[in-house]
Amino acid sequence: MLFTFNMSKKTIYIYTTIIIFLFLGWFFSMSDKKNEDFSEHVKVSLREVGHQLLLSNNDSTTVVLPIKALSKSKYILSFENELSFLPNHLVAIVKESFDKAQLPEQYRVSVLQKSGGEVAYSYEMNSNEENTIIPCSGRHLPENNYVIEVSFLEVKANTFYNQLFLFALLLVLLLFLLQLIKTKKPKPKTSQKVGGKFLAIGSFKFYPEQNKLVKAAHEIGLSRKECELLTIFIEKPNEIIKRDELIKRVWEDNGVIVGRSLDTFISKLRKKLKEDDSIKLTNIHGVGYKLELDY
Repeated sequence: MLFTFNMSKKTIYIYTTIIIFLFLGWFFSMSDKKNEDFSEHVKVSLREVGHQLLLSNNDSTTVVLPIKALSKSKYILSFENELSFLPNHLVAIVKESFDKAQLPEQYRVSVLQKSGGEVAYSYEMNSNEENTIIPCSGRHLPENNYVIEVSFLEVKANTFYNQLFLFALLLVLLLFLLQLIKTKKPKPKTSQKVGGKFLAIGSFKFYPEQNKLVKAAHEIGLSRKECELLTIFIEKPNEIIKRDELIKRVWEDNGVIVGRSLDTFISKLRKKLKEDDSIKLTNIHGVGYKLELDY
């Protein structure tokens, strides 16, 4: 089912562009807000992790340095002084803190030596226990100045799917725009009646009942068959009309079929319309004719 729209192509373009930009603004503002909220939750949870690790070392005075966000999914926890801990203690503290804050269940934790950046210990948690990797959890990490790096794996995946969703939605909007343009057929100037007396075709005024074309103050007389042919072309501007249809409507219904007469009258019409360069009567070889209008 086709719907009729009373908007021009330009208007459709403008409104669709506005809708797309409004949606993009809303989408990215919401994404930024979600990312900001997520980042704050992570920082609070990691600060709690740092606090619990220090308490496990009987240290209630050392400062947990500000949590650094390296990206949307990667964060750094560091300490003012050196400390030591059991890896399985770290695993339990991180899990408890993240569960309390309802953070993603898939993440990777790496314990790095601050000087040199070598990995002293690392493990990976997954919502599927079979994919969880916690090696050497019972080996005590000696006292050192450690940096704990946490990477959330679900955030990376969600970012990819969000981008994919955004691309798909934009594609749907563009297809909808193209469908609107394709569905809506602009009303040709040729079919516009002014006062019910004439039809406008380019710079001409066509008076079918008076058998004439008028341009400015200049009148051009038309024969009855020229009027009939021009009326048919005006009904379907910029569309190919087959020879058989023209002959049937102009000649056969009157009981006379003259094959070459059509070409003759078309030639006469073409000469009378040549004063307007935006109007062309084109011969589509072996098919028919088309009234081309440059709007």
